[in-house]
Amino acid sequence: MHNDSVLSRPDANAAGQESIRLLYRKIAWRIMPILFLGFVISSIDRSNIGFAKLQMQNDLGFSNSVYGIGAGIFFIGYFVLEVPSNLLLHRLGARVWITRIMVTWGVVSVLMFLTRGPASFYLLRFLLGIAEAGLVPGVILYLTYWFPSARRARMVAVFYTAVAASGIVGGPAAGWIMAHFAGFHGLAGWQWLFILEGVPAVLLAAAVYRYLDDNPDRAAWLTPAQRAFVTSQLDSTEQDADAGAWRVFGTPLMWLLTTVFFMICVSMIGVAMWLPTLIQATGVSDVFHVGLLSAVPYLVATMAMILVSRHSDRTGERRWHVALPMIIGAGGLGVSVAYDHNTLIALGGLTVATTGILSAMPPFWSVPAGFLRGRAAAAGIAMINALGNLGGFFGPFFIGYTRDLTHSTASGITAIAVALAIGGVLMLAVPTSKRLRVVSSTSVSTVAS
Repeated sequence: MHNDSVLSRPDANAAGQESIRLLYRKIAWRIMPILFLGFVISSIDRSNIGFAKLQMQNDLGFSNSVYGIGAGIFFIGYFVLEVPSNLLLHRLGARVWITRIMVTWGVVSVLMFLTRGPASFYLLRFLLGIAEAGLVPGVILYLTYWFPSARRARMVAVFYTAVAASGIVGGPAAGWIMAHFAGFHGLAGWQWLFILEGVPAVLLAAAVYRYLDDNPDRAAWLTPAQRAFVTSQLDSTEQDADAGAWRVFGTPLMWLLTTVFFMICVSMIGVAMWLPTLIQATGVSDVFHVGLLSAVPYLVATMAMILVSRHSDRTGERRWHVALPMIIGAGGLGVSVAYDHNTLIALGGLTVATTGILSAMPPFWSVPAGFLRGRAAAAGIAMINALGNLGGFFGPFFIGYTRDLTHSTASGITAIAVALAIGGVLMLAVPTSKRLRVVSSTSVSTVAS
C-alpha cells in the first residue's frame, strides 16, 4: 500500500522514485524474458540457413546465387505481411497475435527439412518470412504500451540482444547438430538442424498465450494504482496519433529512417547469412569449429549493445549512437575483406562489424517510437521495418551473385560495407532528439517540416 501511495506523488521524495524503479523492474521481469526468448528462437530459425548451407549446398547442388536468393527471399515474404500483421496486433492484442506468429513460424521452420531443390527452397523460405512477419515491429509497438520513451531504448536493447544471444547459442548448437546427427534415421545433418530448431517456437507459443498481457489495464499482477500510474506516464509523455496513421508515410523523416534501416539490414542480414561461409573460407574446415567461432562476434556485440543503449537513454541522444556504430561497423567489414585468409584478423573485423551493426539498432528504434503513437505507431514502425528488411533480400543475394561471378565474397562484402557507411551518414540528417520531442508534442503531420 505504501508503494502505491507514493506513486501518486513520485517526485516528492526518494521513496517515490524507488517505487517507480521497482515497478518498472517488475514489468520488465514479467514481459521481457518471454519476448527475449521468442526473438532468440526467431533469429536462430531465420538464420540457421547459413549453417545448413555448409552441407545442403553440396547435397542439393545449389549455386551461391540460388542460396543467396533463398536466404533473402524470406524478407520478401516478411515484407508482404509486415504492416497488416502489426495492425492486427494493435487490434487483436499482443497475446493472441504473437502466439499465432510463433506457432506458424515454428511449423514452417520444421518443414524446411523437406527442401529438395531450388523451387521448394524458395517456397519454404518465403512462407517462413510470411509466418514471422510482424514479430519485431509488433514487439517494439508492444513496448510502447508499457514503457515511456525515457526507458524504452533500454528495453529495446534487451530485446535486440536476443539477436546476439542467438548467435552465441545458435552457432555452436548448429555446428553440433550437423556434426552429430548426420545420417541419423536417414536424414542429413542440415535436415535435423531445421527439425530440432523449429520445435521450440511452437512450445514457447503456449507460454506467450499464458503469460503475456495485452497492456497494463489487463495486467492482474499489477495493483490498480500501478496500472493507473503506468498508463498515466504514457499519456503524459506521448500523444496518440491515430488520425495520422497513414499520412505519416508522406513525411520525409519516415523515408529517411526507412533508408537508414534498409542500409542496416543489407549489412546485418548479409553478414548473418554468410558468416559461417566467411569463417570457413579463412581455413576453418570443421563445421563444429565454424559454429564455435561464429559465436565470438555476437558475444562481444551483446555487451556493446547494452552499453550503447544505456548511454543513449542517459543522454537522450540518438543520432550519433546510431551513426557512429554503423560507420565503425563498415570499417570492420573492410578489415575482414582485406585479411580474408587470416582467421584471427578476419574474425576480428567481423566482430567489429557485427558489434557496430547491432549496437545501432536499439537507439535507432527509439527514434520512430518517440514520435509515433496508436495506429500511427503500428503502421509506421511496421512500414520502416518492412521496407528496411527488403535489404535482407539484397544483402545475401548480392554476395551470392558476386561470389558466383568472381569466386570471392570480397566484392559483395565491400558493397554492403559502403551501404552501411552511407546509412550512418544519412542518420546524421535526422532531427535531434529535442526536435523530435517538439514534433511529438504537436502532431504527426509536423514531422514533414
